[in-house]
Formats: sequence, C-alpha cells, structure tokens
Amino acid sequence: MSTVLDVINREIVEIFDSVIRAEGIYITKEKEVKLSMSEVHTISVIGVSELKSMSEIAEKLKITVGTLTVAINNLVKKGYVERFKSEKDRRIVKVGLTKQGKLVYYIHEKFHADLVTALTDGLSEREIDTVSTALSNLDKFVTECYSMK
Repeated sequence: MSTVLDVINREIVEIFDSVIRAEGIYITKEKEVKLSMSEVHTISVIGVSELKSMSEIAEKLKITVGTLTVAINNLVKKGYVERFKSEKDRRIVKVGLTKQGKLVYYIHEKFHADLVTALTDGLSEREIDTVSTALSNLDKFVTECYSMK
C-alpha cells in the first residue's frame, strides 16, 4: 500500500505535467495563439508596465542574450513584440509588447490566477498559509539543489 508521501510524489508529477499541457491548451484556445510556451513565457517576462532591456529579460529567463535575440526576432516577426532604440544611446535596445503581445500576456496571467483560485478554493486562511509554506519549501529545494536562481 502506498504511503501518503508516495501519493504526494505521484500527484506532484501528474500536476506538473497537467499544468504544462493545460497552459498550452488554454493559451492556444483563448485566441488561437500560435506560440510555443517558451515564447509565451518570454512575453510574460517582458510584461506590460515598461520597456525592458534584453539583458534584463535574459537574466529572468536564465538564458543568454544570444538565445533571447533569436526568440525576440521570432516574436517581432509574429507581431507580438517590438524593439525600441534609446534616443540617448542608439546601441541600447529595449523591447515591449504590441497590442497582440499584451493580449497574450493577460491571457497567460488569467490562466495562472485561475490555477491559484482552483488550488485555494474552499481552504481556510490557515490551510492557504500551509500550502504557501509547502510551495516555498519546494521552490527553495529546487532552487538550492539545482542553482536555479
């Protein structure tokens, strides 16, 4: 018979796989967006508040600026991102989202908000605190063991 920890292990794996698949389906279904999840996450990091430098985005995505440049080129071609050169220093390039890119950003944010609502629905404040602690513990473990931050 499985222990509770075996069940938790199996559920973590199944949930992770399901969330990744569901995220792709949700984004594609919502506005028939033809983007990879990598592209969607790049759009998410660019955000809607202010223009970002390539190095800022690459650092948050934990990729090289060269790898990001390829991704940004594709997103520019697809109409989701645009480049802006600094008036003061033309070597500095910042990127921002187009109207279409902002739409994808908001769709992606809604998916994540729906996940949090589903996870916490019906829980007491104390139970939500416990879930938050458990998720922080998991994040800390992954981050420390695999040098991800």
